[in-house]
Amino acid sequence: MPLSDDEQRILRQIEEQLQTDQRFAQLASPAGLYRQSARSIRWAVLGVILGLVLTIVALQVHFLFAFVGFLVMLACALVIERQLRAIGKVGVQDIAATLRNSKIGSARIRDRFPRD
Repeated sequence: MPLSDDEQRILRQIEEQLQTDQRFAQLASPAGLYRQSARSIRWAVLGVILGLVLTIVALQVHFLFAFVGFLVMLACALVIERQLRAIGKVGVQDIAATLRNSKIGSARIRDRFPRD
């Protein structure tokens, strides 16, 4: 079923607005698509570390508190796994390429592995 003239006009207006919207362009870029997943992974890694600390400290108090810390670590590890699956292999390669091309990422790598 073909679109009416009004629907085609509205569709063209929406397309023009999307082409000029910088925020949408950033979100739709390859790096923008994975930004939320990368942020979730960072928070989950922090949760794993805090869960480990909680487990170690809670072992001195009671084993049930330590078990809660273990469950926190397990939940964060599952979040990391789920987000990595959502990103996929191509997403990980895109993020790695973005880090390689950025000045911050390449400076970190050069600092860690200096060439002789």
